Amino acid sequence: MINPYDSVTSTPEAAAAFIKAVSDTHSPKSQPIAPLPMVQLTCANEIKPKPIDWLWDGWLARGKLEVLSGIAGTGKTTLAISLAATVSIGGKFPDGTRSPIGSVLIWSGEDSAKDTLVPRFMAAGADLSKIHFIGDVEHGDQMRSFDPAIDIAALNNAAAKIDNISLLIVDPIVNAVAGDSHKNGEVRRALQPLVEFGEKLKCAVLGVTHFSKGTGGKEPLERVTGSLAFGALPRIVLATAKITEDETSRRIFCRAKSNIGKDDGGFEYSLNQKEIDGYPGLFSSYILWGDSVEGSARDLLAEPDNRETGDDNNSALENAKNFLLKLLKDGSLLQKQIEVDARGAGHSWGTVRRAKNALPIKSEKMIDGWHWKLASNMPKEVQAAQDAQHAHINYVSALNTLPKIEHLRENLTAPTDIWET
Repeated sequence: MINPYDSVTSTPEAAAAFIKAVSDTHSPKSQPIAPLPMVQLTCANEIKPKPIDWLWDGWLARGKLEVLSGIAGTGKTTLAISLAATVSIGGKFPDGTRSPIGSVLIWSGEDSAKDTLVPRFMAAGADLSKIHFIGDVEHGDQMRSFDPAIDIAALNNAAAKIDNISLLIVDPIVNAVAGDSHKNGEVRRALQPLVEFGEKLKCAVLGVTHFSKGTGGKEPLERVTGSLAFGALPRIVLATAKITEDETSRRIFCRAKSNIGKDDGGFEYSLNQKEIDGYPGLFSSYILWGDSVEGSARDLLAEPDNRETGDDNNSALENAKNFLLKLLKDGSLLQKQIEVDARGAGHSWGTVRRAKNALPIKSEKMIDGWHWKLASNMPKEVQAAQDAQHAHINYVSALNTLPKIEHLRENLTAPTDIWET
């Protein structure tokens, strides 16, 4: 058999040279070795704890991502502008606390700065010298539109030229996702640069988005459009809704989730229009804040049920009132239990909420959650109705404990003007 290597191994010197050449060619040393990844570990006793740095205590945190979501027509962008205007002038937030003065960055993929956003900032009383719109991106000899999905690194460089950035608004935040906004992993990866931007500049990042259609009645956090990551990754999720009852409407702004503070409560607000001073014929919308409200987001944003029931032409609202008076006659109850009992009795939660607001029922936050109880200073007519209801219950109870002797039953007379339950 002929050895193919005979021609190069005819002498010991040639054989050695051949072996070295082959070895040098195939040796790992001839190729650059990539460094191995090294995980850094930090012992907890080396970390100095610090409190949350709040821009608005309980609502907007510096260095964190927050999301504002709601149905169309609730003025989410106008509301975000109202908060930004407050920051720009060091004004008061809806709860009366004062904001530190800071600069604001805003990117909008839906509204024009010239004819929509700047007029809204003016209507809100903002210091326009503190408001900065994110515009196009210069890339070599080309100019293109800013894309929050890929341009956050470039934004970091531009933002370094602005003093004291306190708030970044991304409207809509779904545009920060270059991939599939319904895939959890892609959304988390896409939003991470925004989180890092907020951490680096120590500013709050507020993304604006919508509720998904056809999700009424679900938990507000589950209604945030797209992947669940839009609700899971932000530390705080804020929600808006327009509640219509008895031909009147009101708007609610509340917390749907918070991993770093209280996760309930909110404020009423109205969406108004006015002419901008110095610009005849230019009108813009603005927010007028109202009273604070208590309760969970699902509770606050529940739509009322105005349907009528057939029994003696009593409305669903009146039936719900009777239900609550009977349920709370012996003392306070956990709101979650009231909701379970109400739905079991056939009452919609929106109608029960309306009944609560119409009655002297108070909400109290306890260790295990919100409790409802009848106020001690009930109006006389409500107290009289409740007393009559108690009398009716006692009367029926007495009948049930008597022997079945008809002449004894005939001597008992039921109290008049009682509520049928």
